[in-house]
Amino acid sequence: MSDTTQAKRKYDLYSHESKANIYPIFRQMRVEDPWLTQIGFDGETLICFPSRYEDIEAILKDDHHFVRDPSNMPGSEPPQFNELDQLLSNHMLNKDWGDHRRLRDLVSKAFTPKLVREMRPRIQALADELIATLRDRGEMDLIADYAFPLPTTVIAEILGIPTKDRDKFKEWSAALITPTMDPEKQVHFQKLLEEFVEYLKNLFVIRRAEPQDDLLCALLNAEQDGDRLSEKELFSMMVLLIVAGHETTVNLIGNAMLALFHYPEQMAELKTNPTLMPQAVEEFLRYDGPVERAFVRFATEDVVVNGHEIKKGTLVIPLIGSANRDSAVFHNPDRLDFHRENNPHFAFGKGVHYCVGAPLARLEGEIALNNLLQSLPDLEMAIPADQLRYRMLPTFRSLESLPVCWKSDNS
Repeated sequence: MSDTTQAKRKYDLYSHESKANIYPIFRQMRVEDPWLTQIGFDGETLICFPSRYEDIEAILKDDHHFVRDPSNMPGSEPPQFNELDQLLSNHMLNKDWGDHRRLRDLVSKAFTPKLVREMRPRIQALADELIATLRDRGEMDLIADYAFPLPTTVIAEILGIPTKDRDKFKEWSAALITPTMDPEKQVHFQKLLEEFVEYLKNLFVIRRAEPQDDLLCALLNAEQDGDRLSEKELFSMMVLLIVAGHETTVNLIGNAMLALFHYPEQMAELKTNPTLMPQAVEEFLRYDGPVERAFVRFATEDVVVNGHEIKKGTLVIPLIGSANRDSAVFHNPDRLDFHRENNPHFAFGKGVHYCVGAPLARLEGEIALNNLLQSLPDLEMAIPADQLRYRMLPTFRSLESLPVCWKSDNS
């Protein structure tokens, strides 16, 4: 991104430096520019970035005035998508109103609370296996070696995807969620996404011929009032579940452990009192959650939110990470505190688009973090914090790596 483009922005929201130190920027915005409007990642499009809790809550709850599908703005022309885009983006997160409810209801029939509850023993066994293979090494990249393989294996098993293919998720996911203005990268990402679609086509053929007791087959058979997912919707829903099914949890685990390295007293408390972990996970989600910004909304008409007028057609990206540090709602918001009595964070959204996979992410986070603290009690960072880098994903807070070490039996 050019220096000229950055100069047009009052706040830097798209650099490695800002990613590493985003919360002071959000604090300044809440005070000085709570309805900041400036150009987005492409250097051209004007975007409104609300940063206060009460404003963001109002927007997330108002799915009438703020929609995900731009074609739902009165008088707008339906966007023209190629076949690949239709296969990848025709899911419930990009739909509104009746279309959204229909897709969510069909998915909810397959992705049930019972399914999540029954996964606990398997998630625990996977976490134990990972620790067992790593223990004697005395070091690892916590992201690549632990935080990534655990949830990707879980979602692969839930969906009925061969575990051996999980590493492909990483490239496919990056191609879907990494914005780039580089033509060469765009061509590379296009090839990866075409490969992803071809993979799913083959998988659907296999599952239709040989049904199994997995989420994919449940989605293939999910029906409500005679309605089923279309082929394009099935593709998009699988893409959404694969990406969302691991990306959020990977970031939750990595960000939580980084927070604990900064707060050794809280780490010690969790080691001695593991029953505190469910509360701790809620605080990790608030303090440095996996989702930094909500997906873009489009204003369907002129609307006033808490005294501020937003014009029809405005692109709005609520800053979730800022809302979760708003002192108007959270006492001492920049402190990691596992004993908060009230913690209404927005880590999984709010309103009709609240994350359907939130219970699974919470469960995975609890088990993964508890296993690390109990199995590797002397775990510590292997590099200074200022050497850590974040992936350049506007929506997510995602560490590239987190090198850690501990005393192994062989050391």
